[in-house]
Amino acid sequence: MKFRTKLYGSIGSIVVLISICVIILMNMLEQSMVNIDVVVTDKYERINMASAIKYETVNLDRELREIIVNQSNEIPTASINALEDSNININRAIESLERIDNTDKTRELIAKYKVLHESYLVTAHQVMTIKNIDPKAAIQPQMLNDSKLTEERMIQLAELLRGLQEQEMKNELYRSRSTYHWAVSTIYVYLALSLGLGIGLIIWIIRGMTKNLRQVTTVMKSAANRTTDDLPRIEIFSKDEVGAIAAAFNKMVSELEAHSKREKQLIDEAEEQSWLKTKIAEILSMYPEAKDVKMLAKLFISKLVPMVGASNGVFYIKTAEGNELYLKKIAAYAFFNPDRDFESFRIGEGLIGQCALEKKPIFLNQVPDNYIKIRSGMGESAPKNILILPIQNEAEVLAVIEIASFESFSPSQIRLLEEVIPTTGITLKSMLNHMKAEKLLQESQSLTEELQAQSEELQLQQEELRAINEQLEEQYAASIVKKEELEKVKEELEEKAQQLEISSQYKSEFLANMSHELRTPLNSLLILAQVLSENGDSNLTAKQEEYVRTIYSSGNDLLHLINDVLDLAKVEAGKLEVVHREAGLHGIEETIIKQFSPIAEKNNLQFTVQVQPDVPSSFYTDEHRLQQILKNLLSNAFKFTESGSVTLMVQKVLKESSRSLSLGNNHRESMLAFSVIDTGIGIAEEKQETIFDAFKQADGKTSRKYGGTGLGLSICREIAYLLGGFIELTSQVGKGSNFTLYLPHQANEPNKVKSYSKEAATALEETQDVLEGVNTIDEDGRRVSQLGKSSLKDKKILIVDDDIRNVYALTIALEKYEMNVLVADNGREGIDVLHENPDIDLILMDIMMPEMDGFEAIRKIRSNHKFTALPIIALTAKAMKQAREECLEAGATDYISKPLNIDQLFSLMHVWLYRKEG
Repeated sequence: MKFRTKLYGSIGSIVVLISICVIILMNMLEQSMVNIDVVVTDKYERINMASAIKYETVNLDRELREIIVNQSNEIPTASINALEDSNININRAIESLERIDNTDKTRELIAKYKVLHESYLVTAHQVMTIKNIDPKAAIQPQMLNDSKLTEERMIQLAELLRGLQEQEMKNELYRSRSTYHWAVSTIYVYLALSLGLGIGLIIWIIRGMTKNLRQVTTVMKSAANRTTDDLPRIEIFSKDEVGAIAAAFNKMVSELEAHSKREKQLIDEAEEQSWLKTKIAEILSMYPEAKDVKMLAKLFISKLVPMVGASNGVFYIKTAEGNELYLKKIAAYAFFNPDRDFESFRIGEGLIGQCALEKKPIFLNQVPDNYIKIRSGMGESAPKNILILPIQNEAEVLAVIEIASFESFSPSQIRLLEEVIPTTGITLKSMLNHMKAEKLLQESQSLTEELQAQSEELQLQQEELRAINEQLEEQYAASIVKKEELEKVKEELEEKAQQLEISSQYKSEFLANMSHELRTPLNSLLILAQVLSENGDSNLTAKQEEYVRTIYSSGNDLLHLINDVLDLAKVEAGKLEVVHREAGLHGIEETIIKQFSPIAEKNNLQFTVQVQPDVPSSFYTDEHRLQQILKNLLSNAFKFTESGSVTLMVQKVLKESSRSLSLGNNHRESMLAFSVIDTGIGIAEEKQETIFDAFKQADGKTSRKYGGTGLGLSICREIAYLLGGFIELTSQVGKGSNFTLYLPHQANEPNKVKSYSKEAATALEETQDVLEGVNTIDEDGRRVSQLGKSSLKDKKILIVDDDIRNVYALTIALEKYEMNVLVADNGREGIDVLHENPDIDLILMDIMMPEMDGFEAIRKIRSNHKFTALPIIALTAKAMKQAREECLEAGATDYISKPLNIDQLFSLMHVWLYRKEG
């Protein structure tokens, strides 16, 4: 039975029971009131009759006395009539009273009254007889006294009769009051019984309901202490609302367990991808350290073998000896074999040579015990699995690696090898080409030196050559041959230079692709970490919030590392863009104070910005690049200063510019000096030059206290040169450092652009914008969004992206703002979803997708006049300026690069949705 039926049934029963009781009691009260009314009417009538007897008795006596005292010649007729009327009224009242009241006392009093009344009437008759005979005759005193006495006794009897009736009336009223009180008491008793029965019925129903609810609540509470893999179920014991709740709970638990399994699977996949990308980044980061092929092989094999859980590895490089090609061992990891016959293999010889010949991996999973031994200081054992892999570049085998492991290789480790081997082939090929070019250059220099020596000999033997003309002609012919050889060498050098340029292009493409591959997973990592750090549901502990902030901070550090590597590549390639515009010093000062004051407060450091009065308020430079240098120098100052202060001083000085130094003159010009002064650990004198080199630091050991990539100062120095200035350093160990940036402030003109490629460092600029976004900094140093949720609520957003990680992260972030999210895997599917849902408010369009990329999808959407005003924000992990221009030319409303800063994304969405509604 349902709760509503039970409640309505119980309330209806109580109402019916109370209604019956009220009807019965009201009838009782009404009957009691009727009885009282009858009693009061009857008794009041008796009292009136007794009062009438008394009154008429007095009136009878009065009329008789008037007749007696009358001295006229005849008796007044009015008195006689009044006397008769009184007599008639007395008789009538007595008859009525006898008929109503049958009590003995009343009858006794009436009987006595009648006797007296008859006696009185006899006396009155005698008096009237005497007066008829002689109206003036006198009445005897005795007769008068007797009539008076009779009249008084009659009045007394009438009084007694009236008092008796009044007393009976009072008695009857008392009895009626008792009956009324009894009726009221009975009503209370009936009401109490009705209420008791009703309350008992309600308690019985409530106990039944709460018992079921208590059982459901107990099971639900127990679910909070269990994992999502082992949640309890509620036994369905009724078909009411509690039963429905139990069924819904059981269904919810089943769906929650299924969702937990799916979530766990996604987390495992995300962790595997994160591990894979991290290991790839570790291997890629070591490539710049290699100076030659042998060093590259050692670094590669020593890094790769532990990553895949192996215990032994050998790196064979392809070399040529005469007409034979060999695979020669040049690096190994924990390899020990006293037999030197395994140092090299011909192509096709052994498994190593066969792997190079077939250009396919070879996998051994049942290795004999006597095949090879992996040794340590405590013992030795044979591996269980051996993997032989070719390292190729454009279908050419460059090297072969052999890896041995005690355990089977996991799918993640196999994927890591598949991802790393191609990039290693590219790097190896580039390094081999570079070495060949260097060798050819050395040969060219050697030939040039020989030519110079021959020229000197020709000058010394000029007289002899003139005398011996034939010998001169022969030597002239020989010089022609040498010249042709030199021209041939020159052509070979030009060809090698072109190859180096192609290799550099491959490097740039590789860095761009790696930027995309690293930014794509980093995008979902940063979004999810930011969503978790907001802790909207308030279900994270303080420790968990700290973990989330650490993840978000590490992701941002990785993003900065990617930007530094890209920036350095652009500086080396001479493709960094510098745009001179008028820059306000006050705005730069406010930006620096706003960004670094919270850091100073957090680290208990004193931070001041001092600007000398003679410094101009504005000057021409690239403000963004200037801020990039100052922020890098200040970040280093705060990182290496544990106590004391950090100061930024701006002053105008006379200094020899970089242009003057390059021309070799001593011309001094007015320059602006930006000095970053700290009281930190300082830099040793012998390290002060090397810290400006890429990938080098003052403390480069693996156990160093302060981290970093070693790219920041190198980039700052190159940007300073592009701005027409330079950086100087003065430092002392233990007493701090002073980095001073010198910039010209008069020579430049507005809107003058350095002659560098238009493919400028847009990636760095956009990433900086993403990090700053529309956020503020709270007391804990965390970014807090200034954007509200109300303007985005219930908006329908379409996400077009083939990467499930990005879709998952974006969906979670958007649904927190109560937006409706639709998803498509590629551009074609996105167009279909848009046609099915024409009320979509905004599209987030990824660019790099299979089947139909973002550019083509945007153009097709814009070709439909219905969607010409629909906001489309393009998303891409390739943070290049041409990508932005291509997106806007294709019809995108706006553009943002990955990894996304969710607050900046919401700010863009807010702006374009507001414009659409406006």
